[in-house]
Amino acid sequence: MSTGTNLYELLKADLKKLLHEHTVSVLFTKKDGTQRAMLCTLNPDLLPVVDKQEGDEVKKEHKVSNTSLRVWDLEKKDWRAFRIDSIVSYIKA
Repeated sequence: MSTGTNLYELLKADLKKLLHEHTVSVLFTKKDGTQRAMLCTLNPDLLPVVDKQEGDEVKKEHKVSNTSLRVWDLEKKDWRAFRIDSIVSYIKA
């Protein structure tokens, strides 16, 4: 593994750990080149409760990606994703 890969994996692991414990403000560059700040989390206490009942429509599964991270956007109240390599900065909010 190259040093770049190690740094990439360390960044991803650090961010995921922070997201599971806290609310995080992430600044990243979108595909169209603009930057976006997102207040997000993976903290189970802050995620929406999914109450599945018999007969409920099954939502499609999202692909797991090694290059992006799926998070709960606290402002839009929906799941969003961003590419790890597009992160400009992140900080615990």
